[in-house]
Amino acid sequence: MIGRLDLDARQQSVAARGWWRSHKWWLLRRTSQIAAMAVFMLGPWAGIWLVRGNFASSDVLGVLPLTDPYILLQSLAAGHGLALTALVGAGLIVALYLIAGGRAYCSWVCPVNVVTDSAHWLREKTGLTRDRKLDRRTRVVILAATLLAAFLTGRIAWEFVNPVSMMQRGLITGVGLGWGLVLAVFLLDLFVARRAWCSHLCPVGAFYGVVGRASLTRVAATRRAACTDCAACFNICPEPHVIAPALKGKGSPVIRSGDCLNCGACIDSCPVDVFRMTHRFAGVEEGAAPARRRAVTPRRAPAAGPAR
Repeated sequence: MIGRLDLDARQQSVAARGWWRSHKWWLLRRTSQIAAMAVFMLGPWAGIWLVRGNFASSDVLGVLPLTDPYILLQSLAAGHGLALTALVGAGLIVALYLIAGGRAYCSWVCPVNVVTDSAHWLREKTGLTRDRKLDRRTRVVILAATLLAAFLTGRIAWEFVNPVSMMQRGLITGVGLGWGLVLAVFLLDLFVARRAWCSHLCPVGAFYGVVGRASLTRVAATRRAACTDCAACFNICPEPHVIAPALKGKGSPVIRSGDCLNCGACIDSCPVDVFRMTHRFAGVEEGAAPARRRAVTPRRAPAAGPAR
């Protein structure tokens, strides 16, 4: 019954707001992720070098250095020297995500997110219910372990197993062992636990979650009085625990948790437009009349649309 309510809520969203408005943020995210990977692949594939390097370290048109601050942190732990270009590049990335939201990297840039979202969609579509309980804090432990490994080995050990790097190398070289790791992440999310990699294990997400706590751009439940308790937002959110304080609390309607991906999935799924992509200082909108509520316990339900 609860699954039916969730499905009805999504259908109501499409019926009331149209297909585009009910899938807008999903389409924008997929476009962003494909474009991010494409600019790196244009060089190896077509000889058009807009960007040289990879997601860890690159330069744009030979003039703008970009460095993943998480990689820089590991480099420092490994005892490597600090180059000015690396420091500038990392500063630019941190500044970007202080505006856009730290874990926006996970939902708007990271190509592995497409893999894990696809696994989640297939999991829901086929009704797989096996879900081993994993602790979200595990990714923080893994983050600390990567820094310790860099310190002990003098190398950026994480890059040897980083699924993002493996995926990019696989696209350049073709079939390789890296694809096995990407497949392992897919199967992990499909058969072991819901959102196992991104929400529980990935140290990159843990790092950008720290940055995201101070970010300017936020999702907010600005029309929370209109909520009908359909639970569509809880069911679709990769980190559903971030929603309740903003939606059900009496304080700020802004989702302030660093775990939020700023993916916009809650905006797409809500049939009554409770959520907005806004800023950390947003307040509750006036004139949002309370709607009749239905007490529904949030649970997962089969997906009604494309992989998010």
